[in-house]
Amino acid sequence: MDTTGGDVLILGGGVIGLACALFLLRQGASVRVLEQGTPGCGASHGNCGTITPSHAAPLAMPGTLGVALRSMLRADAPLYLNPRFDGPRLRWLLGFARHCNWADFHRAATARSAILQRSRRLLGELVRDEALDCEFAEEGELYVYRSVPVMAADERHHATVLDRLGVEVRRLRGDAVEAMEPALKPGVVGGLFHPGDARLRPDRYVAELVRRVRELGGVIESGARIEGFDVDGRRITQVRTSRGAFAGGRVLLALGAWSPLLARTLGLRLPMQPGKGYSITYTRPARAPRHALVLREAQVCVTTWASGYRLGSTMEFSGYAEGLNRARLDALRRGAAAGLHEPEGPRQLEEWWGWRPMSVDEVPIIGPSTRWSNLHLATAHGMLGVSMSAATGELVAAQLGGTTPVLDPLPYAPARFGL
Repeated sequence: MDTTGGDVLILGGGVIGLACALFLLRQGASVRVLEQGTPGCGASHGNCGTITPSHAAPLAMPGTLGVALRSMLRADAPLYLNPRFDGPRLRWLLGFARHCNWADFHRAATARSAILQRSRRLLGELVRDEALDCEFAEEGELYVYRSVPVMAADERHHATVLDRLGVEVRRLRGDAVEAMEPALKPGVVGGLFHPGDARLRPDRYVAELVRRVRELGGVIESGARIEGFDVDGRRITQVRTSRGAFAGGRVLLALGAWSPLLARTLGLRLPMQPGKGYSITYTRPARAPRHALVLREAQVCVTTWASGYRLGSTMEFSGYAEGLNRARLDALRRGAAAGLHEPEGPRQLEEWWGWRPMSVDEVPIIGPSTRWSNLHLATAHGMLGVSMSAATGELVAAQLGGTTPVLDPLPYAPARFGL
């Protein structure tokens, strides 16, 4: 079946593609979303659902590459680099290493903070205005420390960065943290509380975006695996899929970790790699944390909702290797057990893995392609796709609609990589 789609053809039905669809529909565009599986089946599904202006600082800083290289000896390390040779991953690592300096660290933190803070404000409005039923709660996020050196390092490279960016962070003593969170075991030396952070249930957020996109007239094609492109000069004329060919005046590439694989067929080399994350979801324990937590020594994120409870995080660079790594799931359980009275819920619901789309400079790639006249990109959001989703949707809608964006689009432009 050949279809001459509407104004915008969106490739990818994850949280970024759906948020872009919603904002485009709200400004009057017609939209068709092509999703190879079901909407939100990738990294949008099993993440911890935290909305985090506090996560402005990137991983890339002096010393990170050494940590990653040493991790090759430990399959359960929070940051794990699989020692298997992989040419594209090696090129990405060399590029990542070039960004492990303080100048690039602060440049990335500034760009990430701008889109995170804007998205945080928009998400609250979106949940209210669109009546999104996704267990959204504005109760902040708490970093918990059992080691003075780890907290001191975060004070230098996390809290002071947030101070500079205007993101509130409260320094707490150990006794105050334990009083604030009775779910924690004794032995806390201190905490950093981020009152502006929030949380939601990501699978329900995606389901609500799907609902609103369809109610506003958008079309979502599930099971439409993209197989190739037809082009005319510098213009994409059709997208060929397992469900037929589709066309649109504009094409938006929002395929998350799959973006570089598809972009290669258009002659674009996106400097991205999948960063594999894991989570375990349970029914709610009786002594569940009141706030979203990050147990810093173990680097385990803990999120509680009315409908469930999730342990998550870890970062594994293993290319496009699929499947669960049992050592990494066990590390989540051990990390939670070291810090919480009830680290697991009464019933396990799901063990999950997903690929996060990591750019070499840890700043998302959003904006028009310099190579293709009707191609736009919205990808490479790393671990922050849910957190950045609303502001990405707003920015893309402004750019495609020809209006002035609220955010300065320059730090996110594909042109910085010649794309």
